[in-house]
Amino acid sequence: MTDEEIQSYVLEILGQNISTTYITCPNAKKKSLAVKMPILVIVLKNLNKYFSFEVQILDDQNLKRRFHASTCQTTTVVKPFACMMPMKLDEGWNQVQFDLADFTRRAYGTTYIETVKLSIHANCRLRRVYFCDRIYSEDELPRDYKLYLPLHPISSSSSRIHHHHNQQPRAISDGKTSSNR
Repeated sequence: MTDEEIQSYVLEILGQNISTTYITCPNAKKKSLAVKMPILVIVLKNLNKYFSFEVQILDDQNLKRRFHASTCQTTTVVKPFACMMPMKLDEGWNQVQFDLADFTRRAYGTTYIETVKLSIHANCRLRRVYFCDRIYSEDELPRDYKLYLPLHPISSSSSRIHHHHNQQPRAISDGKTSSNR
């Protein structure tokens, strides 16, 4: 579908139950993404409904661990193989930047090796999902990886000012959200 606000193709994921409505990669259980780059970036539109994503990683102890960020989670919970954390999204379009190496080190005291699996659950509109070696400024990004905003409103209902936000899920240690422009 085309999102009218940014005039771009997006994938909309909608469902009553965020646990059962999702996309995942790879879709085979024994396969692995084997992505070594530690920064996950998700460009998504907040639909003002519950939303979550989950990343499974492999660490230097050869253990698979999961990070689950959710807008309906209220506290951070770290278990031996899973870390659940709250996430806050701003209105409209967000850029979630998730430093897998940092979170692996802080949650488990281990070293991130690679991403095994990624699942993105309802409810959102996805513009772009990618991995990179570090966090890049908007000026450094290739054209297709930028979030384009309209120069003028498309209709009177979209006449509010549109912002592009960088969001990182709340830190394990302090429960705060970091937001950059």
